Amino acid sequence: MLFPEDLRYTSEHEWLRLLSEDEALVGITDYAQSQLGDIVYVDIPTVGQRLPAGAVFGTVEAVKTVSDLYLPVSGTILEKNPLLEQHPEKVNQDPYGEGWMIKMKVESPQELDQLLGAEAYRALVE
Repeated sequence: MLFPEDLRYTSEHEWLRLLSEDEALVGITDYAQSQLGDIVYVDIPTVGQRLPAGAVFGTVEAVKTVSDLYLPVSGTILEKNPLLEQHPEKVNQDPYGEGWMIKMKVESPQELDQLLGAEAYRALVE
C-alpha cells in the first residue's frame, strides 16, 4: 500500500496534491481503490461549481458498489480527468498519478491544516 509523503489525506480516503498556492489535484487513495475493487465508472457532474469542504463532488462505481467522492477542502472544481471517461481502471492502476479525479481551486488554504499527513493516514487504515 502506498502513502506518498507529498500528499494530504482525508479520513474518507481522498488525497490532495497542491500544484500551486491555490490549485490542487484530488483523487482517491490506494487503500480506497483496493477496497472498492475494479472501478468501472467515475461520475463528476460538479465541474465549475464551488463546494464546501466535505461536499460530495462525484461518485465512483466499482463492480460491487457505488461510493461518494468528498471534497477535501472548500473550492471550485476546475476540471475532471478526461482520461477516466474511457479508462476508469486508471484509478486502480495509478491512483496517485494518471488516476487523479479533479483539479480544483483551493479557496481556504488554512483548511489544508485539517487534512492528514501520510503517517496519520497510514495509522488510520492499518
